[in-house]
Amino acid sequence: MKIIECPRDAMQGLQKFISTESKISYINQLLKVGFDTVDFGSLVSAKAIPQMRDTARVLESLDRKNSGSKLLAIVANLRGAQTAADIGNIDYLGFPLSLSETFQLRNTNRTIDQALLTVGEIQNVCSTHQMRLVTYLSMGFGNPYGDPYDPDLAGLFVERLVNLGIEIVSLADTIGVSDRENITRLFKSLIPAYPQVEFGAHLHSHPDSAREKIETAYHAGCRRFDSALKGYGGCPMAHDRMVGNVATEVLIDCLENMGADPAIDRQELETALLMVPNVF
Repeated sequence: MKIIECPRDAMQGLQKFISTESKISYINQLLKVGFDTVDFGSLVSAKAIPQMRDTARVLESLDRKNSGSKLLAIVANLRGAQTAADIGNIDYLGFPLSLSETFQLRNTNRTIDQALLTVGEIQNVCSTHQMRLVTYLSMGFGNPYGDPYDPDLAGLFVERLVNLGIEIVSLADTIGVSDRENITRLFKSLIPAYPQVEFGAHLHSHPDSAREKIETAYHAGCRRFDSALKGYGGCPMAHDRMVGNVATEVLIDCLENMGADPAIDRQELETALLMVPNVF
């Protein structure tokens, strides 16, 4: 059972800059909780995501001596991957590959075919610098642009990723349109078809439907979940402003109710939760 805590996704869309000192303090606390991975920052253009312009400085001050959590940073191109390799101390790189051509162009200024070439380049960097690449299939449950979408399309993308040596794929519900039917169909078709791939769920949701989505993904075989404390973050293109990341505290409660062991230090989690109002 893996929980990936995503302060990066929670922070990146905020207009007001969160101080570097506040990020460091918060992420250091998250590293004490017991999450499998902390998605802590982005090595991308400061112009594109100004909130994350201090990621390298944050990384320098993270204390991992007593933490088993791994660190993940999002990159959008080969330059970002090379920067991560030069900096070091990063376990995973994440790259957003979209099932929607429109969103891929808007998000990374590349077509899907060009983005797949970038995935191959980043994978090569990861292979030679002891990192692993997590590929997010954004707009994985549908898109708002009218671009072609079918759940079977995800399988075609996964096939191409497997051919590039990718071993971790996270299905991302960018705009919060996943439901019991498409969550079940995607995970139950992909997991047995690609046993060498670790599939994750990066679900965005209205708070009222978050539990159903988590439970459905779990029962469909997913054992890797992205979340953010208090449900901060999400995608500005979602039609409902209440749609954000699945709240970590809700995810943990759901998993425990289903008999899973999230392996979380409850006391450290409570301390992190108390920090959220000041950080955000």
